[in-house]
Amino acid sequence: MPVYSMTGYASGQNGPAGSHSEADARPSAAGRLGVEIRSVNSRFLDLTFKLPEELRQHETALRELLTGKLKRGKVEVRAAIENTSQAGVVEPSVKLLQRLNGVQDGIRAWLPGARELSVADVLRLAGSDGATRGDWGPDLLDVAGKALEALMSARQREGARLAKMLEAHLAQLRTLVLQAGPLVPQLVEQQRNRFLERWQEAMGLTAGTGGTLPEAAQDRALTEATAFAIRIDVAEELTRLNSHLDEIERLLKKGGEIGKRLDFLIQELHREANTLGSKSAALELTRIGVDMKVLIEQMREQVQNIE
Repeated sequence: MPVYSMTGYASGQNGPAGSHSEADARPSAAGRLGVEIRSVNSRFLDLTFKLPEELRQHETALRELLTGKLKRGKVEVRAAIENTSQAGVVEPSVKLLQRLNGVQDGIRAWLPGARELSVADVLRLAGSDGATRGDWGPDLLDVAGKALEALMSARQREGARLAKMLEAHLAQLRTLVLQAGPLVPQLVEQQRNRFLERWQEAMGLTAGTGGTLPEAAQDRALTEATAFAIRIDVAEELTRLNSHLDEIERLLKKGGEIGKRLDFLIQELHREANTLGSKSAALELTRIGVDMKVLIEQMREQVQNIE
């Protein structure tokens, strides 16, 4: 499966006005519907709808459409209806004229002083009726569905870019792990030799004064060397780092909904890099630990955008 980013934008609109055969069959004959979908990163799926009054009844259907495709992200859906009847004269249907005549008769029965509807009034009401009445549901779901597909494509392209960047960082981290591995035995050997030199110097001083070196002095030197080796041994941390890197690489190849798992693994990488730095007994190992944490922090920023 692809890796999806949570960041994306897409928009769409229905066909041009007047594209339907029956002028009074669908409201889009007198209007154009536009839909915009924006998404950014979020821990969960957070949907927000900004719809005109005549589309609010379709919010539930829109929600079902989006939740079927999206798993995480803060998503905002905007829809608007553009009245295109002003571009020309909308001929009122017979049904509309009958309805207006009946309403006018009812009003004038109660308000005899009310003026009669003019031709301009009828044309204005016909345009308004064509733009706001009727069922926008089929058009809305069709346009929103196409916009959602475009959004998924945009999120997939961004996800592929993020995955490529993460893979490059993984390669750099593996190189640092390989560099750190041989340093630990070298440090242990150097410190062991240093302890032995100190012990031999102590023996020479004692021999020169005619005294004897307590056997406990040699034991102390060996104990210090052993404690130092244990304290700076980062083999376990390096093993866990490699294990986490392998798991991240596996998830990137698997794709799908992997953002939360990746975020957890990044935290574990950061923990191991911190431990590596705290155990550092050489400038080179300290440098490696700092470089690791810089790369891991860059990965954290990228992972936060993955679904």
